[in-house]
Order: sequence, then structure tokens, then C-alpha cells
Amino acid sequence: MSDGTKISWADATWSPLVGCDKVSRGCDHCYAIRNAHRMAAHPNRLVADAYAGVEAGGEWTGKVNLLANRLDQPLRWRKPRMIFVSAQSDLFHKDVPDECIARVFAVMALTPRHT
Repeated sequence: MSDGTKISWADATWSPLVGCDKVSRGCDHCYAIRNAHRMAAHPNRLVADAYAGVEAGGEWTGKVNLLANRLDQPLRWRKPRMIFVSAQSDLFHKDVPDECIARVFAVMALTPRHT
């Protein structure tokens, strides 16, 4: 999650969960798995723990970590931003509970200043 990104069409990223499954050949070039692999090895445990178990050997394991501590981040951003939501996962992954998806959408509804 980042307030500021090199992604040309976004001002920030917001990843209230991390992890995914490799489901097609299109996933062969997934940038998020490269990032997850790097973050899982991060020396700061606060960073690395979010990615624990979601990747192994540069591949998704199918595990998705829900990160409740990141859920309210857009509420704290006062300046309007174009936000890439769930940049490190699939919000609609089969293992993401409906309640989690609803909470993400609730935060979006509470922050109409953001796109």
C-alpha cells in the first residue's frame, strides 16, 4: 500500500489483502507476484508478515491474507486520489469472505473524494 506510486494512472495503491492463485497463462507475467516475493523477504517483519505464505518460489500459493490494519487507509487520506484498489491480490478471490468485500466497498462509499 502506497501513498504515491509509479503507476501512471494512479496516485496511490490500497491493498487491504494480499495473495492470489495462478489461474491462467495471463498470470505468467503478474507484477504482483514479483512484488509479493520481494516483500515476503523484507527485513522489516511488519512488512514481511503481511505476505507470509502467499507466495513460494515466486509463485502464488493460493493463500490470501486479509489485512484489517490497512482497511481504513483511504479514510485517512484527505487529499483526493486515484487509487488502485487491491493491487496485490484479487478482491474477488474464492477465499475472500463476502464480509471483507463488503467492508472494502463500505470504505470506498465513505470516501467519495477518491476515485
